[in-house]
Amino acid sequence: MTFSGKTVAITGADGGIGQALCRYFGAAGAKLAAIDQRPVVEGFVEQLRAEGFTAEFAVVDIGDAESVAESFQALAGKLGAIDVLINNAGFSKHPTFARTDPAGWRGDVNGNLNGAYNCAHAVLPGMIDKRGGAIVNVGSVNGLAALGDPAYSAAKAGMISMTRSLALEYGRFGIRVNIVLPGTVRTPIWNERVQKDPDVLATLVRWYPLARIVEPVDVARAIGFLASDNAAAITGVALPVDCGLSAGNIVMARELTLEDF
Repeated sequence: MTFSGKTVAITGADGGIGQALCRYFGAAGAKLAAIDQRPVVEGFVEQLRAEGFTAEFAVVDIGDAESVAESFQALAGKLGAIDVLINNAGFSKHPTFARTDPAGWRGDVNGNLNGAYNCAHAVLPGMIDKRGGAIVNVGSVNGLAALGDPAYSAAKAGMISMTRSLALEYGRFGIRVNIVLPGTVRTPIWNERVQKDPDVLATLVRWYPLARIVEPVDVARAIGFLASDNAAAITGVALPVDCGLSAGNIVMARELTLEDF
């Protein structure tokens, strides 16, 4: 797959999945618009340039619609109109409902769901003008089932609905919109969890039929396919990238059947 000459905007660009996405699309010839709320994204973009990729960056809180619009306009001025938007940015700060106060709920929903909306709203006019484009949202298996982090999960469920609405409404302009739903991904965020419990990943693996968790490049490859011309007839799809987690409850199945699958 090639994205030569195309401009790909990636939010959460300095995170574990974001970095994998930047390198995946950069290797495929894309011009990269790396977006992150943390200033360290500038250093990451310098690394990308040193590796031979064409890249620009913007430091912006995607929950702020006005700042998003200004940043996307500036990036398009440097790289050209956005051809592909990957709404990758996401976070969770409240693991349980009991520990989620109203401000925390609003913050998690704004940073995940509203942020994705703000970015889509910023790029859609340019895609309409070009009569083409692709948006790939990064949701989570949390959007399909209650797995903790209720505000984050509600936002990710909302992203599935938003994806389908966008696909329905903008397909006539040649714009495709899909969403991937990762399971546990081996990103730096898990380093802290491993320090607290060295066996946490081994415990999690029990729930995954492929007997492993997702690697960032797994997510990047799935998104690369959905954003490419190879997926020209695919829109409105919610694709789990979860090593089989959402296929069923393998731990329960083992216990019910007394068989070691």
